[in-house]
Amino acid sequence: MQITSKGQVTIPQHLRNRLGLLPHTEVEFELAADHARIRKATRVAGTGARGNRALEALRGAADARMSTDEIMALTRGRPGSVRRAR
Repeated sequence: MQITSKGQVTIPQHLRNRLGLLPHTEVEFELAADHARIRKATRVAGTGARGNRALEALRGAADARMSTDEIMALTRGRPGSVRRAR
């Protein structure tokens, strides 16, 4: 494995999978004697995972005024199969 002219190196897939290093995962390096260690960066208080940020952005955005059963019936292609709750 070689370092590119931009100082980049590809982390092998099996290592990325084992460490859970997905695209855009923050990492940190630590020097130890004559080698370097890479690990997932520890999260700073107040910053969440991408999923948490996505959920927060969507929170309060939907206003369908439908029950869960009605929404599920629509996703299953049976729009008239569930009575509306009043």
